[in-house]
Amino acid sequence: MLEFVLCFIIILSAILALVQKDLLKAAILTGFCGGAMAVLFHILLAPDVALTQAIVETAIVPVFIALAVKKTQRSDG
Repeated sequence: MLEFVLCFIIILSAILALVQKDLLKAAILTGFCGGAMAVLFHILLAPDVALTQAIVETAIVPVFIALAVKKTQRSDG
């Protein structure tokens, strides 16, 4: 049952990340999706994949997206 809840959270956060207009919110939702996926991998007894997923998708990818958004924002002044 917990697997189905995590799958629902993953799908919902991925869809919300796609429809966000604010790119920083999309980065946060991407990290949330990755964290739920890491928990799902851990429940499915794949701890090595869960650890890699947690490091890459939960921490590194949202930070890189946020840095890219910050570097590419245009100022009007």
